[in-house]
Amino acid sequence: MSMYGRDPWGGPLEINATDSATDDDRSRNLQDLDRAALSRPLDETQQSWLLGPGEQKKKKYVDLGCIIVSRKIFVWTVGTLLFSAFLAGFVTLIVKTVPRHHHKHPPPDNYTLALHKALMFFNAQKSGKLPKHNNVSWRGNSCLQDGKGDGVSAAIKDLVGGYYDAGDAIKFNFPQSFAITMLSWSVIEYSAKYEAAGELSHVKELIKWGTDYFLKTFNSTADSITTLAAQVGLGDTSGGSTTPNDHYCWMRPEDIDYDRPVTECHSCSDLAAEMAAALASASIVFKDNKAYSKKLVHGATTLFKFAREQRGRYSAGSSEASIFYNSTSYWDEFVWGGAWMYYATGNSSYLKLATTPGLAKHAGAFWGGPDYGVFSWDNKLAGAQVLLSRLRLFLSPGYPYEEILRTFHNQTSIVMCSYLPVFTSFNRTKGGLIQLNHGRPQPLQYVVNSAFLAAVFSDYLDAADTPGWYCGPNFFSTDVLRDFARTQINYILGNNPRKMSYVVGFGNHYPKHVHHRGASIPKNKVKYNCKGGWKWRDSSKPNPNTIVGAMVAGPDKHDGFHDVRTNYNYTEPTLAGNAGLVAALVALSGDKSTSIDKNTIFSAVPPMFPTPPPPPAPWKP
Repeated sequence: MSMYGRDPWGGPLEINATDSATDDDRSRNLQDLDRAALSRPLDETQQSWLLGPGEQKKKKYVDLGCIIVSRKIFVWTVGTLLFSAFLAGFVTLIVKTVPRHHHKHPPPDNYTLALHKALMFFNAQKSGKLPKHNNVSWRGNSCLQDGKGDGVSAAIKDLVGGYYDAGDAIKFNFPQSFAITMLSWSVIEYSAKYEAAGELSHVKELIKWGTDYFLKTFNSTADSITTLAAQVGLGDTSGGSTTPNDHYCWMRPEDIDYDRPVTECHSCSDLAAEMAAALASASIVFKDNKAYSKKLVHGATTLFKFAREQRGRYSAGSSEASIFYNSTSYWDEFVWGGAWMYYATGNSSYLKLATTPGLAKHAGAFWGGPDYGVFSWDNKLAGAQVLLSRLRLFLSPGYPYEEILRTFHNQTSIVMCSYLPVFTSFNRTKGGLIQLNHGRPQPLQYVVNSAFLAAVFSDYLDAADTPGWYCGPNFFSTDVLRDFARTQINYILGNNPRKMSYVVGFGNHYPKHVHHRGASIPKNKVKYNCKGGWKWRDSSKPNPNTIVGAMVAGPDKHDGFHDVRTNYNYTEPTLAGNAGLVAALVALSGDKSTSIDKNTIFSAVPPMFPTPPPPPAPWKP
């Protein structure tokens, strides 16, 4: 049988199936046949089929699929790459194994150094059972029976914890809640700066120490309340009273054995609204801890409702509060508290309230007066206006809020103008300290608050790409505001005629006779009774314990200062004063490239779609 295949170049190819020839013979026959077939020249492809691999010529190029390159260039390139890789590996090996000199980070600035100390003051002021790592060696557990005595409302189980107000061991909830609001505000704006300074977890722990205590001062699980604890301990010594209390006795908090009555209030709008602000602002700080944040929001909602329903000044019915922390009105707390409630909840009813023109008018937003623009534990208006200007700058909610927000923004601009040396709204000492309280004692608490407002407002303008603001026809750069804040804080840190730092433990020259019971009595295992501590109060020796970070009340209007323990107008530190100091220091600390956190404060605020204004009335001929 014959098989016919097709020879590619024409002609049949015959193979005998019965052919018994050997492979060699067959191979020879095929070679003969091949030669016979090459009667005409073959193209290159055909030749490659016939020639074995050994007979192919070495090509001078390399086909890489997408491009064809010269073999020489290809070999040279691959070789260079391999050599470079070897060299890089060798250098890396040397770098890894040779010991290096680490470049040191630049030293922290004075504001950061002072910030570390200013926060320590709060550790020294803690009441109750102290945490293990409180880092104040001369402090211990104290006042563990607070709120457990007779005559306390059933809703209040205990009032252990919180902070002592100043050099005494009274817990005044009005300035204490303002202090916590200020700390929370500073964390919301500058958490990155706290983080950079290594103080974020510390300041959050300090805030929580305060808010945990506030939640004990009323029935925080209820939706409505009728009673709120305003104060623990008494300090009135008027009329020559010799009843042992926080101002008559001079004792360590750890040794207190006299009664500490609880003062409650039933119509205290200012106190309740300020405590609501503290819990609301803290709920934003702790927004990542959902359960705790929700608890704070609920407590704040209950307090604010109580503030609105039971109108009255907390100090009106209390001789104690009126002597030490008298509140002039509650309208400013309504605007301030309403703003914080809106940021914490996103509920527009709070924004409607905070932007009600009648409320703003009662709070004094539209008239000057000698104390206009002075931000303090008593008057929150300047802070509230800055806080609401923030809303206009970044979210621009439009109608129906725009008109009043623009007014608040304008009023804030006027306040900022009043801080500048070119205007004469406030006098200055020869050393340059602004006299926000017109030469009265204890000026520094007001100065630090204004420094914070100026710094944070300048950061708002920078973040909104606004280079400055107008004071009348004159335009001022945001840098001018930061300069104001810096010069005031620098004065407090030692750049003053006396070359004295008014923050204890900062610098080499600071007050040594601070008006503070715990700091003035040595930790010597001797329990001094109520009058027994008087010898330490009246001693001319420096305090045996350094109360690090305490900002004292400050110098007088002539830059004079008397480092005398018994003169509290110079040497007593306060919780509210130190909170303002902490806020101002963190705002000025670190690198200017780290600005405010634009968005965290708006976490709970829903997207804003401005309501179109109502149509004009129909035209009548």
